[in-house]
Amino acid sequence: MIKMCKNKIRLVGGLWVFLAVLLLANVVLLCGETAAQTPDKVFDVRQYGAKGDGKTLDTEAIQKALDECGQAGGGIVLLTAGTYLSKPIVLRSKTTLQLDEGAKLQAITNHADFMKTPGDWLSAKGGSDFIPFISGKDLTDVTIIGKGTIDGNGEVWWGPAEEARRKTPGYTLPRPNLIVLTRCKNVRLENITLQNSPKFHFVPTDCDGVVVSNVTVLAPAGAPNSDAIDPSRCRNVLITKCHIDVGDDNIAIKSGRKVNGREFASENITVTDCVFLHGHGMSIGSETTGGVRNLTVRNCTFEGTENGIRIKSARGKGGVVENLIYSNITMKNVDPAITFTCYYMNNSAKDPVQRSAPKEDAAQAVTEVTPIYRNIRISNLTATCERAAGIIIGLPESMISDVVLDNVRISASSGLTIRNAKGIKLKNVQIETKQGQPFILENAEVEGLETAER
Repeated sequence: MIKMCKNKIRLVGGLWVFLAVLLLANVVLLCGETAAQTPDKVFDVRQYGAKGDGKTLDTEAIQKALDECGQAGGGIVLLTAGTYLSKPIVLRSKTTLQLDEGAKLQAITNHADFMKTPGDWLSAKGGSDFIPFISGKDLTDVTIIGKGTIDGNGEVWWGPAEEARRKTPGYTLPRPNLIVLTRCKNVRLENITLQNSPKFHFVPTDCDGVVVSNVTVLAPAGAPNSDAIDPSRCRNVLITKCHIDVGDDNIAIKSGRKVNGREFASENITVTDCVFLHGHGMSIGSETTGGVRNLTVRNCTFEGTENGIRIKSARGKGGVVENLIYSNITMKNVDPAITFTCYYMNNSAKDPVQRSAPKEDAAQAVTEVTPIYRNIRISNLTATCERAAGIIIGLPESMISDVVLDNVRISASSGLTIRNAKGIKLKNVQIETKQGQPFILENAEVEGLETAER
């Protein structure tokens, strides 16, 4: 009898504990819902003195709004319609920079304001001598959104840079970038327009968790080194539904050095449903020393682009590039469709002076900075090319390996050159040429040539 009572007491006690836990969970849930519904605090830059009239320098007001937003634990720094002229500004954690439709945040044209040590900018030794228009370091939860525009006023920088490039093909005259975020987590750019950067537009560096969605990036086709989006040593990146029309790489994944504790500095990157117009294509490199792996590119279109899909590196700048998937790609008037080269000479197809891979080259010792490309799949690609279909060219000591072309259709003036490569497989591939053979092979092991459509 006593034992039964004890069991009932335990049961009743357990029931009360269960009910208490359930009640507490509901309270937490309700509190969470209430918190989620609480609107972020808004820091309107006009309330801090910004004019947005295209004449007044609004840097101080914008930076004060950003600082107070960060100090308050986060919120929205708002730019309503208008043109806000500014010197470089710095973002803060848990901050959303929102540019409403009709709002333009525009860099001023004074070169000295973008130099760490003001002086003759043409004598700068490197990019590190300059301050980005928008920057942030060691931040979390950074967002730039809205239907507005961030404009770098790059025209005041491009002329000398183009002149320098023509004198020395491939040379990049140091200049500031538009947006650089370094060692940040949870970065998001959405619906915004970036345009006319002095050099690269958006450079997330050593970041984890980057989403770029429905972003438009614009620069004149002749704007030198005006890369659109350049993730550098980043992980877990999504670039989707972007419209890119620039003067250099549309997207360039960079990996210029090793990162402690990570086998690959750049990894887990997805590019989907993007439109590439003028520019140098969907690139990896030229810096690949830190390694690149797990890239997926799908459902993208290229039109009038100087390159389609491209991997570019060279001895002394290389590393392992592996596990790449390109699928459902449509190209029109690209030049060429595929460029995988270990002889990148820091020049583009339309430079006035061209250098190419040597016809004869002796194998060298493999080192940590030897380019290695492997495990690449290209499927469901159609392209028309003004000149060559493309190149897959490795090194005699480091052959490009394990590449599958599946359901690929390319129409070009000349064929696809495959050199210093092994494990290349062709499945349902057709390359139509106006002259010469569709496949030009040199020291290459290619499977499926006998069944490839010609």
